[in-house]
Amino acid sequence: MPLLIVAFGIILLLILITGFKLNTFVSLIVVSFVVSLALGTPLKDIVTTIEGGLGGTLGHIALIFGLGAMLGRLIADAGGAQRIAMTLINKFGEDKIQWAVVVASFIVGIALFFEVGLVLLIPIVFTMAKELKVSILHLGIPMAAALLATHSFLPPHPGPTVIAGEYGADIGLVLLYGIIVAIPTVILAGPLYTKFAKKIVPDAFKKTGNIASLGEQKTFKLEETPGFGISVLTAMFPVLLMAIATILDMVQKSVGFEDNTLIEIVRLIGNASTAMLLSLFLAFYTMGIARKTPIRDVMASCTSSIAAIGMMLLIIGGGGAFKQVLITGGVGDYVAELFTGSAMSPIILAWLVAAILRVSLGSATVAAISTAGLVIPILAQYDVNLALVTLATGAGSSICSHVNDAGFWMIKEYFGLSMKETFSTWTVLSTITSLSGLGFILLLNSSLIIAGIIIVLIIIGAVYFSMTGRPKDKGNTVGI
Repeated sequence: MPLLIVAFGIILLLILITGFKLNTFVSLIVVSFVVSLALGTPLKDIVTTIEGGLGGTLGHIALIFGLGAMLGRLIADAGGAQRIAMTLINKFGEDKIQWAVVVASFIVGIALFFEVGLVLLIPIVFTMAKELKVSILHLGIPMAAALLATHSFLPPHPGPTVIAGEYGADIGLVLLYGIIVAIPTVILAGPLYTKFAKKIVPDAFKKTGNIASLGEQKTFKLEETPGFGISVLTAMFPVLLMAIATILDMVQKSVGFEDNTLIEIVRLIGNASTAMLLSLFLAFYTMGIARKTPIRDVMASCTSSIAAIGMMLLIIGGGGAFKQVLITGGVGDYVAELFTGSAMSPIILAWLVAAILRVSLGSATVAAISTAGLVIPILAQYDVNLALVTLATGAGSSICSHVNDAGFWMIKEYFGLSMKETFSTWTVLSTITSLSGLGFILLLNSSLIIAGIIIVLIIIGAVYFSMTGRPKDKGNTVGI
């Protein structure tokens, strides 16, 4: 019965969002009330349960999410993201242009949320495709793969950040494992899949695309932008701080030395919230003060970034409320009983639940947060790596993007694709990201050494395979 109520709640959520076009946050709150009543939650506890779920979820990630949005916007508004992309493209050269796009999108994707990174990088991809006379999809698929992987696996993106907090996973370890998983995943879903996509939907690679809806783009002369090194350092600074603290913790556990003041300081600096705050202050200087940008303009960028993510924060909070309703209503405990004695790995279960919710709901973030309500009670039964469960949830929530996902329509419209072509490129790409991500997560869970060897072999093989032959779509120029 509890699972039937959850299914009813998901169907109701779909009807409210897609049928009645109700705001996603409002729909989540309405469904949370309805499901609470159906699960028999005492009337006096319904509101406190919803408020507790909303506040508890935002309490985990609001600081990281907000500071991350400011950091990304400062880098974009100063031209740092454009400098990273253009420098790598120029350095890699025409023959390796896909790899330049992958590396640039991966670095930019760490600092910028998916939709922001897409809007920022698409004009650059269109420009480069026109100059090199190659198809926009030849560069667009690798770009989208890198942005999706960072969105699914790497903090400070909302999905992995929220789930790490809900599961009690070390966010630094999530970041470290996430990078290990994301790199081969991007290679498989990006440059390698592009070769197959050209055979599956060759007409899609002849489309010229249309980015008129993005309006006039802010462009910079390269000499006006911050230096490449300082731009990369600013974008990667929170990653470096969190990685140092995580590696120190791993060394401490293996060697066994005791805490001291220095270790505690490094651990504080490497905390996700502290790392984001310090990185933001670095960006104030590198992207603003050092470039003689008035402080009011720097603060204006910060303000506009928060205004842009306001609704996303509410949607995340609404997802947290729905998650708490499931836990309080006993759904998680019911699922835990069903799987008592089961041989199914909690990593696979988390991926499976997130995948089903993703296909049903469309929103990767809402699917990931809702998964926590079903999976958390099960985790107590297993001795499992919580960082890997977090990544598995992120992988599941990226699967099979289709018509109920905003990203599907963004890709379709910007690249000028038909429905069939969008399914054959973007939907398949997101599914490859999900399945390959799960595969590498399971490899890491079984053996870090074996996983490392396989990933290195994949990287070497992919580079060799992708470099055999020149792009055959010369002449498919792009109209901007």
